[in-house]
Amino acid sequence: MAKDLFERFTQDKGPLGKWAEIGEGYYVFPKLEGPISNRMVFNGKEVITWSINDYLGLANHPEVLKVDGEAALEFGMAYPMGARMMSGHTIIHEQLERECAEFVDKEKAYLLNFGYQGIMSAIDALVSKNDIIVYDMDTHACIIDGVRLHPGKRFVYRHNDMESFEKNIKRATRMAKKTGGGILVISEGVFGMRGEQGRLREIVAFKKEYNFRLLVDDAHGFGTLGDNGRGTGFEQGIQDDIDVYFATFAKSMAGFGAFLAGDKDVIKFLQYNLRSQTFAKSLPMAMVKGALKRLDIIRNSPELKDKLWENTRALQSGLRNAGFDLGTTQTCITPVFLKGEMLEAMAMVNDLRESYQIFCSIVAYPVIPKGLIILRLIPTTNHTQKDIDQTITAFIAIRKLLENGTYKKIAASMG
Repeated sequence: MAKDLFERFTQDKGPLGKWAEIGEGYYVFPKLEGPISNRMVFNGKEVITWSINDYLGLANHPEVLKVDGEAALEFGMAYPMGARMMSGHTIIHEQLERECAEFVDKEKAYLLNFGYQGIMSAIDALVSKNDIIVYDMDTHACIIDGVRLHPGKRFVYRHNDMESFEKNIKRATRMAKKTGGGILVISEGVFGMRGEQGRLREIVAFKKEYNFRLLVDDAHGFGTLGDNGRGTGFEQGIQDDIDVYFATFAKSMAGFGAFLAGDKDVIKFLQYNLRSQTFAKSLPMAMVKGALKRLDIIRNSPELKDKLWENTRALQSGLRNAGFDLGTTQTCITPVFLKGEMLEAMAMVNDLRESYQIFCSIVAYPVIPKGLIILRLIPTTNHTQKDIDQTITAFIAIRKLLENGTYKKIAASMG
């Protein structure tokens, strides 16, 4: 008789699940309440919020709320009912696709109901079993899961390491000659954990010698980088060399959904072969209408991006001047690197939230190597200099407590 499939769940809850008993509802699955902004409510107290990807402050922008509300009232959340291919297609969806394509300077775009599923499905559709994938080892989980769907060969290169990239593109080229396939290179425009831009300019330079196509996930670059927030490709001057461009509505657009953009023939192929869209409900009209308004604001309100970067520079320069290690971030994402273990990190974050009213994301092993802690801050247009000063003062205080062993003692009692 086979053993019970679920038996192991009581013994092995996974690398993150093992912290559920002491962490759930506080460190993981916390409940932030109130309007999305620089200050929200956690555990009954107002906190400065550094964990919301509302870069441009559109979540509660009055024009956005008005359009969202009117669209929801007119259409509800069900319309259009069904998948795009069958019954969920409208002229408003087409309008948003045209405007997205124009904004990122591509021939055609195709809407996705969810970004995570969409890029997984795009990877699956773009490559056959004879094709080879080459990808950055620090890419987001949605890309890793998409690569896992690939039945053919894949090679991973060290993060943003062009020597490692060239080694692996050579390996892929040799393999493709044997299989008769092509090569898909995948990078992020902005790497969400450390805030580094992908080395897209260096990658596309290799196209002179090697034959490959480039897929870029620009979730954190769209709206925050480049002229008018048109993305990392514009920031680096290589947008034309990105063969398939992906952006989500879940960050700068403060909504949900996403889009792919590229040459007309490629996007048309994806339109008919993306399983996550062919067999899933269309993006609801309320979100489509809302996304049109959000895109219009991004296009016509450059002061929002300017304010975002004003806050980013103030936060990052203040932290660096106080002696904090922010790694090599080149974007708004602000990782603060400290040394410690998971339980120390929990004790420190508890102190930040309860004593200093600072709410930020905590990253530790197994997401990053043992012995490291990242406190990840996401500045937005809504943050103020008072928020920034209060946060830097708090970080100086908790660093001292981390270094003198206070959190280690608390961690021992927690463990």
